[in-house]
Parts: sequence; structure tokens; C-alpha cells
Amino acid sequence: MIKSENFVSENFMKFVTELEDKFKNLEARIALIESSLNLKPIPHLNEEEPKDRSVDTVTADSDNLEFNIGQYWFAKVGIVVLAIGVIFLLTLPFNNLPQLFPSMIGYFIMFFIFFIAHISKKEYLYISRYLFGGGLILMYFSTLRLHYFSAEPAITNLTFEVFLLTSVVIAHLLIALMRKSIYLTGIGITLSFVSILVSDSAFFIFITLTVLSCYTVLLKVKFHWDNLFVYGILSTYLIHFIWFINNPLLGNRIQLLNSPQANLYFILLYILIFSLGNLLDSKEKRETNFSRNTGFIISLGGYGLFLVISILRFQMQLVQIHLLASILLLILAVVFWINFTSKYSTFFYAIIGYSALSVAIIAQFSLPNFFVWLCWQSLLVIITSIWFRSKVIIIANFFIYLIIFLAYMILAGKISAFTLSYGAVALISARVLNWKKETLGLKTELIRNSYLAVAFFIFPYSFYKILPHGYVAISWLAISLIYYLLSVGLKNNKYRWMALLTLIITVIYIIIGTTKLSPEFRIILFLLLGVIFLIVSVIYARKRALLTDRNAASNIE
Repeated sequence: MIKSENFVSENFMKFVTELEDKFKNLEARIALIESSLNLKPIPHLNEEEPKDRSVDTVTADSDNLEFNIGQYWFAKVGIVVLAIGVIFLLTLPFNNLPQLFPSMIGYFIMFFIFFIAHISKKEYLYISRYLFGGGLILMYFSTLRLHYFSAEPAITNLTFEVFLLTSVVIAHLLIALMRKSIYLTGIGITLSFVSILVSDSAFFIFITLTVLSCYTVLLKVKFHWDNLFVYGILSTYLIHFIWFINNPLLGNRIQLLNSPQANLYFILLYILIFSLGNLLDSKEKRETNFSRNTGFIISLGGYGLFLVISILRFQMQLVQIHLLASILLLILAVVFWINFTSKYSTFFYAIIGYSALSVAIIAQFSLPNFFVWLCWQSLLVIITSIWFRSKVIIIANFFIYLIIFLAYMILAGKISAFTLSYGAVALISARVLNWKKETLGLKTELIRNSYLAVAFFIFPYSFYKILPHGYVAISWLAISLIYYLLSVGLKNNKYRWMALLTLIITVIYIIIGTTKLSPEFRIILFLLLGVIFLIVSVIYARKRALLTDRNAASNIE
């Protein structure tokens, strides 16, 4: 009996041991599966209460921010402060010492910085890079010190000094290009702008700005350094403007320069180069937000600078240069439309190109004749806008047309036959918009009706001011007849309504406005108007009868 109990006990213990081993194997397999699938353990199976992960995340983020500031930002700030301190050192007069001495100190510190950057490359790569950039800046200012910041410079020839500075900048940019560093490239381009300003030579400034414009476009296309591209655009326009006001940064008295005129052509060249940057960089053949925004900066900033300089100092050449600017901007608008079917860039270049054409017209013709040409220009805008399929240009052009007309009414002093041009343009514009409404996708009649309303006002008012009072009513009757013929030929009832309304105001005018005419002339006018109204009534009666017969026939069928 005892042996039997011992046997059972031993078997039971063996079974429990085997069961424990199987559970351990099962837990190991589950743990292996969880780790391979990156599964988190089930919270209630853990022995300890789960910790608040958000606290750990906040602590980790705080630590990362602290280490980023302490490790990277302090390194940047430290090197910048160090570089500024050395630059201030170089600007000291160093009396009773050779004039080469300050620059030699600068070069010595530069080589020392390069050495530190080299030996720290393996362990502190980020500090090494910042030091290397600081050394390049120090090399530039040590070279600059050879001519500036001293009453008796070591190099008295400014041309030779600019040559040395340019050589340093070229070496800087080549190193930056080899390292593909936007940080070093930005510094190099900034130092290039400094060299441009200290040269104080017009054509050197324009040519160097052109070269730098091409370089920033190259970097944008090759490396997509968009921020550097924007920086290049703004800096180029700013440097050119600083030259125009006589470069006061060199201590010159502020004044507007009027030579050479070629500076205006360089501005157009900047616009062309920067625009090519947007055209060449887009691989997707569509307009991006960046190209749209930079297109606005390039076109408006460039032409704004061009306009200010030309109006202030080159009034005698306004026609030719603004006509050239208009052609360039409109060509760019066409190119952007063909390549990207661009809405915004095309709008920016086109509307500014039209503005340049307006300036050329105003400069060419005297007041008030140029208003007539501006009026016909609006028709040109509509025709090109239809090709661009730009509803924005169409709407903007209508308001510009109204502003031009109101300015003409105010400034011309008198109404002449030229005023009829505004009515003719309004009628033609409305007809063209109606002809191409499907192309434009205009789902509203508002713009077309607005042009017709302007024409409806202009023609009677112009004849009222131009003709003797006795012939005003006759001219209005003629206008009504023309409107009616247009309604028949174009099968458009809007012209028929314009004819009816013109007849109504003609009646009102004959009753009220012809009291000073001779009785005989008034009788002729009343008889003529009565006959016309009877003819119109008969026409409408026959038309209604015809419509009634057609409706009856269709009902029988």
C-alpha cells in the first residue's frame, strides 16, 4: 500500500514537472513571436502596473531639445561670435605697425581654424564643418582688410583688391560645390554680393549679378535648393537698387544715377534667367506652389525695379524700353502656358506685360490720345486671355477698362469722337466673349452684360456731347437701328433690348430736350419717331403672329 502511494506521488510530481517545462517552452515561443511581430505585451499580464508613456516621451523630447541646443546650436553661435570677434579685431587701425600685419594675423588665425577643423573631423564632424565655414569667412575679410579699414591700405589699387576678393569667392564657391553644402554656398553667395558692392563699378556689378543669377538657377535645377534660389532673386534686385541710389553703404551720398542706361536691360536679363529657373526645374510639367510664388516675386519685383529706375531717370527712352519689357514678359507668359498650362504664373507675367505696354503707350501719345490706345489695348488683352483661358485676366481687364474710361472722362476735359472708341471696344469685347464663352468656361453673363451696358451708355452720351442738339435724337435713332440689325444678324435678343431702351430714351429726349429747337425741326423729329415706332410695332406683331402659328402647328403634330 505504501509502495503504491509512493508510485502515484512520484508519477504526479513527474507530470507537474513536465507541465511546467511545456508552459515555459510555450511562453518562450510566444515571446519570440511577439518580438518578431513587434507586439506589445498585454498590460494585465505584466507583473507591474504599466507606466505612463507620455511622461517618458515628454522627458525624452525635452532631453533631445536640450542636447540639440547644447551640442549644435551652441557650436554655431560660438563659431559665429568667434568670427565676429576676429573681424572686429581686423578692423582696428594697428598704428605704428606694417599695413600687412592685420591681414597676416587674420590669415594665421584662418590656418589655425582650418587645422582645428581638420583634426576634429572624426570626433566632432559638425564642429569641424562650422569651423571650416568660419575659416572661409575669415579668409575673405583678411583679404578685404588689405584695402579697407585703414587710412593707408596695404593695397591701394581697388581693381586689384576686387580681383583678389573675387578669387577668394570663386574658391569658396568651388569648395562649397564639391561638398554640396548649401550652408557654405549661401555664405559664398553673400560674400559675392559684398564684393559686388565694394567694387563700386557699374558694369562689374551688372555682369557679376548676371553670373550669380545663372549660378543660383544651376543650383536650383541640380540640387533643388529652393530657399537659396529665393535668396538669390531678392538679393540681386536689392543690390541693383543699392547701385541705383549711389551705393550709400560705401559712404556715398544718396542720389539717383542716370548712367548707364544698359542697367535696365540687365534687369530684364535677371527676370529672364530667374524665370528659366522655374521652367527648367519642373520635371512634372505642372505649376507648383513654389513656382507660382517665385513667379510672382520674379515678375513683380523685377518689373517694379525696372519701372522705378526708368521713370525716375530715363524718361526719354520709356517707349522703347517698356515695349521691350512688355514683349519679354508676354513671351514668358506664353511659355509658361505652353509648358505647364499655368494659371497663376501666366497671369502674373501677362498682367505685368500688359502694364509695361500701357506705360509705353502713355509715354508715346499725348493726353488724352493715349486713353484711346489704352482702350484698344484692352481688346488685345481679351483676345490673348481667351487663349490663356484666364477668367481672372478677363475680369481684371474689365475693371481696368472702366478705370481708363473714367480717367479719360475726368482728364480729357471734353468729350470728342475718340470717346466712341470705348463704345466700339465694349461691343466687340462682349461679342468676342460670347463667341468664346465655352473656351473660357464663363458660366455667367455678368461680364458680357457689363460691356454691353457700358456701350449702351457711351454711344448716346458721346453723340449728345459731340453733335448739335438738333441731330442728337437722329443719331440715337441710328444707334437703335444698328442694335436691331445686330440682334437679327446675330440672333441675340440682348441687342434688341438695347434698341428698345435706346428708343425709349430718344422719346424722352425729344419731349424734354428739344424745347429750344425750331417748331419745324421738332415736328420732323416727332413724325420720324412716330413712323419708326409704328414700324417696330408692326415688326413685333408679325413676329408674334409667326410664333403663334408655329406653336399651333407643333400642337397639331
